[in-house]
Amino acid sequence: MRMPRRGLVIQARTRWLLVGLALLFSLVLLMYLLECAPQTDGNGSLPGIIGENMGKEYYQALLQEQEEHYQNRATSLKRQIAQLKQELQEMSDKLKSLQEKKSPKVNGMNYQGTKEQASNDLLEFLHSQIDKAEVSVGAKLPSEYGVIPFESFTSMKVFQLEMGLTRHPEEKPVRKDKRDELVEVIEAGLEVINNPDEEDGQDEDDGVGERQLYSENDFVEGYYRTERDKGTQYELFYKKTDGMEYRHVTLFRPFGPLMKVKSETVDISKSIINIIVPLAGRTEAFAQFMQNFRDVCIHQDKRVHLTVVYFGQDGLSEVKSILESVARETNFHNYTIVSLNEEFNRGRGLDMGARAWEKGEVLMFFCDVDVYFTAEFLNSCRLNAEPGKKVFYPVVFSLYNPAIVYANQDIPPPVEQQLVHKKDSGFWRDFGFGMTCQYRTDFLTVGGFDLEVKGWGVEDVHLYRKYLHGDLIVIRTPVPGLFHLWHEKHCADELTPEQYRMCIQSKAMNEASHSHLGMLVFREEIETHLRKQAYRTNSEAAG
Repeated sequence: MRMPRRGLVIQARTRWLLVGLALLFSLVLLMYLLECAPQTDGNGSLPGIIGENMGKEYYQALLQEQEEHYQNRATSLKRQIAQLKQELQEMSDKLKSLQEKKSPKVNGMNYQGTKEQASNDLLEFLHSQIDKAEVSVGAKLPSEYGVIPFESFTSMKVFQLEMGLTRHPEEKPVRKDKRDELVEVIEAGLEVINNPDEEDGQDEDDGVGERQLYSENDFVEGYYRTERDKGTQYELFYKKTDGMEYRHVTLFRPFGPLMKVKSETVDISKSIINIIVPLAGRTEAFAQFMQNFRDVCIHQDKRVHLTVVYFGQDGLSEVKSILESVARETNFHNYTIVSLNEEFNRGRGLDMGARAWEKGEVLMFFCDVDVYFTAEFLNSCRLNAEPGKKVFYPVVFSLYNPAIVYANQDIPPPVEQQLVHKKDSGFWRDFGFGMTCQYRTDFLTVGGFDLEVKGWGVEDVHLYRKYLHGDLIVIRTPVPGLFHLWHEKHCADELTPEQYRMCIQSKAMNEASHSHLGMLVFREEIETHLRKQAYRTNSEAAG
């Protein structure tokens, strides 16, 4: 059967088209090979290195360097891919389990998306976090108080507004996870610069020579800030020593969706707290303490035991009389008094109070006579301490000298009215570790206090560090129901230089706020100004 003429023409044209495409492909391949082949002419030179003769050794070194670079890049990418796969798998499994619980069943099977869909949903969520954060577009804020400031850092130091416990405006990151975070961010920025994506808009070379590779030494500075519901933003800057151009990289670590860790019911109805108070003298302060104890512990909470460890004989009879009076009036007999005829040592007193308990396991609250607490705090104490798992170190709100705070009043208000969280009334005592809730077995397991320490302050820090060096979780947080009442401090001459310095520092911080202390320093200048104002006013009135 003869093929129609039209079919022969089409077949011929198709054949010639294929031949043409093959020739074009061969030509392009030949041009590519000629372009990429190394120059063998003795007068040849690499781009960017004019007139320099290159031998075989140079090419081998260059190839080896490039090979090592790509091997490192491949290793880094494999590590990141493995980490991302693991995280995506965990999130996918989580989403799958949630869908299995919530999705309706159709024909006996769960109606749910695939794992790929769950991963895509997660990635979409993470990208949406970037869109919601103040990264590309500024947010409209009501005032300057709504601004989230950046912290700045170099490869060695962090410059911080929130100075924390150290009070250092600049410091090397203390926590290993923080150091690792910043190192990871700097390396991630280098990965972005040295291996750009097409969307970064970088050419493979700059027209003069091969693209420059950046290293950790080229990092100049960075900034970071965290929006708590979105993630952490990083602004990174790199520059070659002999260059004038900076490379700027913006990274964002988005926060993922909330994930349930655990859900449990905590029964604290039978949880007894043994409140241990070391004391020497200061009977008036103890009488005030017992008034608060009566209102909170006896009338409201009703699940406490009081242990008073008294040093010396002076004032002991008065303390016993106060306890007996409260017992008669309230029918409260859950108290113990331990008498030690020796010099006051807070660690020794708390240690003796803990060992005086003979009824097995118990939650202990190490307290001072100048501390005021609420019934809500006692429940926080129960909820945040767990035997063998957690110890509770609340941050106390320390009240300033009421004679300064309420200097414009004839007399300071009652103590109950002074219990307010304002910057001119007190401060969070974040350098103090004396108030703590922990179980007796945990206290004994870590070895208790260092009984060689005598006098003020250091024994609390030693115990705190023991827990930090162990496996228990330390819950450290400011709490609204715990106050340290102001009292006159006396720093004894017998203290060691370190203890005396800590005592004086505490004394200065306890006295008044920065603004109130400033008013005291400039009191004469203020009074002079007021006298001049009054004289001017009187002169104008007389004239």
